[in-house]
Amino acid sequence: MASSIPKSAHQWNVAGEDGIDTLKYSEQPVPDLGDNEVLVKLHGASINYRDIVIARGQYPWKSKPGVVPGSDGAGVVLAVGKHHIAGSVTRGISGFGTGASVDGTFRSVGVFNEHGLVTMPQGLTFTEAATLSCAGLTAWNALFGLIGKQVSAGQWVLTQGTGGVSIFAVQFAKAVGARVIATTSSSEKGKLLEKLGADHIINYRETPAWGSEVERLTGGEGVDVVVEVAGPVSMNQSVASVKLDGLIAAVGAVGNGDAQEMPNLLDCWMNLFTTRGVWVGNRLQMEDMCRAIEGNLEKLRPVLDPKVFSLDQLKEAYEYLESGKHQAKIAIEIE
Repeated sequence: MASSIPKSAHQWNVAGEDGIDTLKYSEQPVPDLGDNEVLVKLHGASINYRDIVIARGQYPWKSKPGVVPGSDGAGVVLAVGKHHIAGSVTRGISGFGTGASVDGTFRSVGVFNEHGLVTMPQGLTFTEAATLSCAGLTAWNALFGLIGKQVSAGQWVLTQGTGGVSIFAVQFAKAVGARVIATTSSSEKGKLLEKLGADHIINYRETPAWGSEVERLTGGEGVDVVVEVAGPVSMNQSVASVKLDGLIAAVGAVGNGDAQEMPNLLDCWMNLFTTRGVWVGNRLQMEDMCRAIEGNLEKLRPVLDPKVFSLDQLKEAYEYLESGKHQAKIAIEIE
């Protein structure tokens, strides 16, 4: 086993706060393995808008200088620390942010805390599995994470766009028999949503006040759950879309355009809905999601953008994500 462990690894580091140009690629020694850590040979990764924000120095939470970016990855365990891999998530562990406060997945070999790893679903490729820990888990938590308000058959779910979280939300919602209204910016991107089974698709450029259209499509009721990814540019329409006693899961702020005056806490009372912030999810939710995917690969196989990048092309992958031309998840293949 020892002979199979490499001495060095190729990796990216965030060397400043000026955007993509601050990313630096190099070969570095493989880190020492701690008692509660796992050495992983990475074979796949995927990128998130969060990675761009970190490179710009705009991440609102802790980020260490020179961090190896990347929150999502999949690979093979090469070695483990001397302590058993198990245990509960603690408050201290919850402060870790892979690819921000601790080194992430954009490298060929890495050391990770045991609590940050789960077994990947059988039947997936490494790049497919590498989409699950951020986008997949965020969507799963948004739909099923709040006790008493988990999405169920016959309910209405609203998703926004064709990014990773939104595509997973469509897949998960349809898998449990829910009805989906999806917004998009173009008829071309709408084809993917139609293929995944979205019941109604609204072009938000052609219908800026799409909240009223959502209300009409649901017979005047509104949707049970909004998976809100766009942020200030869409929140007023999300409020107009949600039913009485419905749920808005606020998971991000990736929307482009002029920010509108955002709803405030009083709107939750005046319109009688719940707004819930979602920061990805926990390990138990991740394991539940992986079991669901493994048991229903035909419907829940992760969707990848046709354009796949190698590890040394990471800057190009960031630029592609920043352009907004992608659909679903952008994958990184790692040799």
